[in-house]
Amino acid sequence: MKLKDKVAIITGSASGIGQATALKFAQEGAKVVVCDLNRAGVDQVVSELVALGTEAAGFQVDVTDKTTIAEMVAGVKSRFGRIDILVNNAGIVADAQLFKMTEEQFDRVIDINLKGVYNCTKAVIDTMIEQGQGVILNASSVVGVYGNFGQTNYAASKFGVIGFVKTWAKELGKKGIRANAVCPGFVATPILNAMPEKVIQAMEDKVPMKRMARPEEIASVYAFLASDEASYINGAAIEVTGGLTL
Repeated sequence: MKLKDKVAIITGSASGIGQATALKFAQEGAKVVVCDLNRAGVDQVVSELVALGTEAAGFQVDVTDKTTIAEMVAGVKSRFGRIDILVNNAGIVADAQLFKMTEEQFDRVIDINLKGVYNCTKAVIDTMIEQGQGVILNASSVVGVYGNFGQTNYAASKFGVIGFVKTWAKELGKKGIRANAVCPGFVATPILNAMPEKVIQAMEDKVPMKRMARPEEIASVYAFLASDEASYINGAAIEVTGGLTL
């Protein structure tokens, strides 16, 4: 098992890619900390993990609220004694073309997707430095590399988290801490449920593999990057797109 006895915090893990990552980490032997605003979702995922025989804990966390983050980190350290991995997965979209985008739409996405990543990493970094090891993984996006129509706020946030890992790789590598980003393309998650079938089909047609990624396929990349198998990968932004950008 790649992550045996590693303690992993995963934000936004009550559904979608975050939930798939929690389950994958559990299968690889990690002790998993499920964090999300959705309390019922947190409890459900923790129940699934415990049923697999995994040590798991759940916290209702708002990544824009430093108090809930601090309480979660204190709880994790009290129960498990260490923090080996942080997956900054929590994020939202609030799309609009630039001339229609509101201040609230822009600020909300930046606060969660960018400042939230800063808040959570800031809260665990002292522990990782004391340990002399740790892994930070940020959820970026293909949009964070190439931009996208109607996503000024989202693109800025996902470009930003790539900048974080490139900076942290330089600052923290000598302290035994690696930082990387994952940049998915189209992924089949519940967020797409409201989309018309023809829109989903058009998205799939753009991908050389003619399908979207499964959340589990993104989770597998996170598991690899979190493991010692990726011990010399630092400061990378890895695209997982099925060839979308070719």
